[in-house]
Amino acid sequence: MDGITFGRTSLLCTLLLWALQVCGGAVLVKVAPVVEVMKGESAKLPCTYTTPAPSGNTVVEWYIDEQGNRKRVAFSQGGERKSDDNTPLSGRVTIGEDFTLTISDVQPSDELDFYCQVTAGPAGVGEGSTLLKVFFAPEKPELTKPSSQAISVGETSSSEIGTCMAVNGHPMPRIIWFKDDQPLPEVKDRNEKTHMVPSVVKEASGLKSARSDLYMQPTKADKDSVFHCVVEYSMPGDEIMQKMSNTITINLNYPSEKATFSLLNTEPVKEGDAVTMKCETDGNPQPEFDFTHDDKAINGVGGVLTLKSVKRTDAGVYKCTATDFDNLDADLSGAITLNVNYIDPVSVIPAEPQVVMLGDKVEWQCKTKGSATHTVQWKKGSEVLSQSGTLSIQAASYENAGEYVCVGAVPSVPGLTAMASVTLTVKGKPMIETPAVGEVTKEGDMVTLKCSAYGFPAPQFTWKPSGKESVSVEGSKVVSSVTLEATPEVMKDGVECEASNVHGSTSQTFLVSLKRADPQQGGSSGVVIAVVVCVLLLLLLVALIYFLNKKSKLPCGKKGKKEMASGEVNTDIVVEMKTDKANEEAGLLNKIR
Repeated sequence: MDGITFGRTSLLCTLLLWALQVCGGAVLVKVAPVVEVMKGESAKLPCTYTTPAPSGNTVVEWYIDEQGNRKRVAFSQGGERKSDDNTPLSGRVTIGEDFTLTISDVQPSDELDFYCQVTAGPAGVGEGSTLLKVFFAPEKPELTKPSSQAISVGETSSSEIGTCMAVNGHPMPRIIWFKDDQPLPEVKDRNEKTHMVPSVVKEASGLKSARSDLYMQPTKADKDSVFHCVVEYSMPGDEIMQKMSNTITINLNYPSEKATFSLLNTEPVKEGDAVTMKCETDGNPQPEFDFTHDDKAINGVGGVLTLKSVKRTDAGVYKCTATDFDNLDADLSGAITLNVNYIDPVSVIPAEPQVVMLGDKVEWQCKTKGSATHTVQWKKGSEVLSQSGTLSIQAASYENAGEYVCVGAVPSVPGLTAMASVTLTVKGKPMIETPAVGEVTKEGDMVTLKCSAYGFPAPQFTWKPSGKESVSVEGSKVVSSVTLEATPEVMKDGVECEASNVHGSTSQTFLVSLKRADPQQGGSSGVVIAVVVCVLLLLLLVALIYFLNKKSKLPCGKKGKKEMASGEVNTDIVVEMKTDKANEEAGLLNKIR
């Protein structure tokens, strides 16, 4: 073959090989178009191929596309499988027997186009491309306010409301702004009153951080608005997820249009109470306030007027006035009419302690005045004795002695009361309560007796016969206790207690007797004993009958029956017993003389 022919043949082969490569040849390569994986996990990129005829020298190679340039990262040829050095995937990539490319510890920088190229000798060359997509959820977004001062309503330019940051996500997260839980349209035109300024930061890790600054020209209606942001991000399988930030409000300055002056006390005001009045406007910041009481200046602090322990002279008209230099035409004033409820000290006549004789009449008068309808009650302890200002005792007794309180109250004002007290002492000779009977188990035992007596001055006690004595005071009475031996004389005549004072004496005899046994308990015991005796006698009778029957000492037969029937036996008791068998009879005769 000459050189021209050889050259033409080589050119034709080259053209045919080029045509096979361009048209895909007869080598068919199958790969996954997209493989999705979370950052840090392992990714598997499968690759299979078919050829028209087996080839002994097939080469499978994996490439990546870096900024338009292909770079091989792994290959398989003749049973040998290796990864290439000096590539972004060195040390993290392997190729398997089925030509699957495995990438460990996937990073955001691995999000590339991967190409599986198969060269099968005369069959030609084929390839397929796989896009590796890497995902990582960003952190919860953080919303911060600017460090600048408050925003004023009516400014001609937009003011910064807040900054939302969502860091370390992949792919790029999206930030959405909300005001009062309603999403704000995404506006990037800085000429608009409300707009956002987005920015992106690529971190050294390959992850992306999104930032968005919100600008507005707020109105007074925004003074209570609540702002937050949401980061929206993608996950494998076309899943869209969200995370919500913290919330912020804006410090907004706006002029006052009206003032409110209010009394903070919830109950009617009475003398001695602390009173708080508050003056405020619907603007921000609050202006300075001036206070007056019946047109006389009075000092308050920051819109709050406090009166400590008010008196009835503190009642009257209180006014507050504010001046807002951003709205001088507004009427910023308010007024409160303060009523201070009161009750005068209670006056009791006679006021001095009363000392009367037993049976005398006693009477007191109680008076007071109040700012509203009031009541007067006389009480002794918790007992109400009179609903008027007069308390009368027609015949004083020892039980009447003690302290009496007159209480004046204004029912319409809780806690508004006044009171005064007087004491009553009742004089007279002693009165002894009805004595109780003393009891002992047997004569000669020790017995304790108590003698209770009323009287003023306090009575002195004398016991006849005497014993070991002690004295105590129980309310308005004096109690003397004596312990002595229950001698025959004491059991017969009793013990006399005499109580005496300067007004006279009184005596009572205390009887001492033996304790009686409980008749109900004795009756019960007798019944039990009787039942036990009857049961024992019955058992004894049964045992005797059984014993005599065994010894055959009781006459049995028809003769006995005939005697019974004919009445020949006068004083005998006959018992006849029959068995279930018709040919058996037995008689039992027991003579009782």
